[in-house]
Amino acid sequence: MLSNPGSARACYATLAATDTFLASRGKSDLWARHARHVTKPLLMPVLARALSTATPARPDGLRRGTLAAQAFSWGGDIALLGSSERAFLAGVGSFFGAHVAYIAGFATRATPSARTWQATGLAWAALAPIYAIAAGRKSPELRLPVAAYAAILLSMFATSTTLEQSVSPRARRRLVAGTALFLASDTTLGIREFMTEGESAKLDTLVMATYAAGQWLIAEGVAAAP
Repeated sequence: MLSNPGSARACYATLAATDTFLASRGKSDLWARHARHVTKPLLMPVLARALSTATPARPDGLRRGTLAAQAFSWGGDIALLGSSERAFLAGVGSFFGAHVAYIAGFATRATPSARTWQATGLAWAALAPIYAIAAGRKSPELRLPVAAYAAILLSMFATSTTLEQSVSPRARRRLVAGTALFLASDTTLGIREFMTEGESAKLDTLVMATYAAGQWLIAEGVAAAP
């Protein structure tokens, strides 16, 4: 089972759609919450399987970094199934590691520009204080982790936009679209976590849909890179 990229991709798509539907049921639906303890932890292993079988003879840094990022993301997915502050911080830490791994992978095929990093710094200066202050209202201990996470998240997106021309245009488009969706997912998660009151099934649905699609596009972009 899942011995070829096609079957693994189909399995991932099914899991992603199912988990997104379960997220849309809201946290008050106990059956859906329990079912997500099965669907969500399976996402990254299946996606990693799809990438591994699609690129069996590629020991390059881009592939290694992506597989490492998927492993860290798996840890974050599991942690964020919890509802405590400790679980949230564990999830932030795991996804921080995922973004570092993505940056390391992208950097092996990147040609960074000063303009890109200037724009990234300005975006962080504009957004990070807002999220840090909002997080601090929930718990002062969250201010620094949230600000640091915003920096690494924006850096991950910025690095994906600087891939060298030897990477095919199709691969570059998929990678940038994937990291943009990842950025949108985490931004929506921050809004839901720190700027809304109570449960929001619509935001949970948007978080999961953009996250699953973003991870898939990144993996597809890496697979399409020469």
